[in-house]
Amino acid sequence: MPIRDTDMIRAWTQVLTLSRLKAGDAVTVLTSDHTHPQTLRCAITAATMMGACVSRLDLPPVNGEKALSRDTLAYLGTTPLTGNRAAIAALKASDLVLDLMTLLFSPEQHEILASGTKILLAVEPPEVLARLVPTLEDYHRVQAGVALLKGKREMHVTSAAGTDLRLPLGDYPVTAEYGFVDQPGRWDHWPSGFAFTWPNEGGAQGRIVLAKGDVLLPMKNYVGEPITLTVKNGFVTAIEGDAEAELLREYIESFDDPEAYAISHVGWGLQKRAFWSTLGLYDREATLGMDARAVSGNFLFSLGPNNEAGGSRATACHIDIPMRHCHVFVDGLQVVNDGKVVESLMQPATGKEPAHA
Repeated sequence: MPIRDTDMIRAWTQVLTLSRLKAGDAVTVLTSDHTHPQTLRCAITAATMMGACVSRLDLPPVNGEKALSRDTLAYLGTTPLTGNRAAIAALKASDLVLDLMTLLFSPEQHEILASGTKILLAVEPPEVLARLVPTLEDYHRVQAGVALLKGKREMHVTSAAGTDLRLPLGDYPVTAEYGFVDQPGRWDHWPSGFAFTWPNEGGAQGRIVLAKGDVLLPMKNYVGEPITLTVKNGFVTAIEGDAEAELLREYIESFDDPEAYAISHVGWGLQKRAFWSTLGLYDREATLGMDARAVSGNFLFSLGPNNEAGGSRATACHIDIPMRHCHVFVDGLQVVNDGKVVESLMQPATGKEPAHA
């Protein structure tokens, strides 16, 4: 059901307040052909009402002839900023960039963040954004998840379907996504709500069994039959099953890049207002599927790049796979039990408030 502009402006105002927007700050709204017009106009209205100096930078889309779908995460690497020095300079001169285009996994994004500019991605449909507008509770919940990952040596994931995956940890940072950008140089995604990290290069070992109802992204499909992935030395070496396994193999093979099979980020969802069923209620081109990525208690893993974490893999193929009914252990401590977060572990640390609170 559509949402009123007044509600979207209110949602944007909450996000911008949590992101510590101040009167006089330079805000650049980054857009392209697929930017949602209501999200755009309400973002500009809210930022202007808060006293920001707002500009819009509209860039043409790229990679359409290479990608197999219209999903903005279907082909990574080059972006509309690649080689565009004037646009990069404008974004680096901004205090805050509202990314309504999808700028991810690119050296240009890293360069902009390194300048101190904050970047907030927001490309889901307006009603999804409004339902999942971030809160301080989200912040605390995700920080509790981050604390469970920091300094740990192994994540172990099992399921009744047959998953048994071991992921050595420690070489890469732990990342928190809670939906707003409260520190200089921070990137986040509204909506979100999860904690994750990357396994040590070449270390992941075991088996992943995708069961009925698990989700493949960017395909935006619910799995209808078991798919078994064999993981050796950090890479998927076999994809077994029936027609859906064959389609998954074909998609990855289309990139002609062995790095597309690497295990990328791993973690679990913490957003209590996200729903597994939402993906089935939207046209595939209308959503990135953030409900499935963030829903509390999922095990979310991906295949493909790790350059976002400082690694060297920059493959254009990125697949996110949220799974239900998994058990997740970190150094032997169970943090997810049969697809449900162990809530006693999600209590905020005393005195740990975001800088703006």
